[in-house]
Amino acid sequence: MNPIIDVFWSFRSPYSYLVTPDLLKLRHDYEVEVKLRPVLPIALRAKDALFGTGSQQKARYIFLDCMRRAQYLGMKMEWPSPDPIVQDLATFDVAAEQPHIYRLTALGIEAERRNKGIDLAFAVSHLIFGGTRNWDQGDHLERAVASAGLDLDEMEAAIAEYDYLAEVEQNQQMLEDAGHWGVPTMVFRDEPFFGQDRIDTLRWRLDQFDLGRS
Repeated sequence: MNPIIDVFWSFRSPYSYLVTPDLLKLRHDYEVEVKLRPVLPIALRAKDALFGTGSQQKARYIFLDCMRRAQYLGMKMEWPSPDPIVQDLATFDVAAEQPHIYRLTALGIEAERRNKGIDLAFAVSHLIFGGTRNWDQGDHLERAVASAGLDLDEMEAAIAEYDYLAEVEQNQQMLEDAGHWGVPTMVFRDEPFFGQDRIDTLRWRLDQFDLGRS
């Protein structure tokens, strides 16, 4: 059995979107199993960890940096419309009703159950952050899911049959146990690698274990 890389990942995180091409390449280049571990965005998990003192400054920097990083990587990036989280970006208050993020996270859980987690993360995050306005309407999401080799109606029927939130909570505990809180975090042999820009460091570590495909 190939070694596992657990990827703790959020559908609201721009850096999670930016890491998806690297995750596909990682899976292609190394004898590893890359497993998607969807978690809820930090705005729902631990708002004060990010949006405490200096919230506006932090938010401005994240926006600037993720757009800059996308340019550096040659990836298209627009802030999602609608945002996967319903949140007042002036006060950072999160709405009680969340029509998108729980559905998306459940789809990520179900996709990983079908061994297509990374494929779905790539397709759906490119839909959400790649400039598609009203990505939640029409057949946008259905087509993105289909491009990952999955059927949206079939997946949503499966989601209705089990408590996916229990698995989300387990993933969040695993992330905490690994020694981090942010996404994307890749964990290999209990060692966390936080951030899209730590992929090269992870590849270096995999090379030390001689896991590259010949």
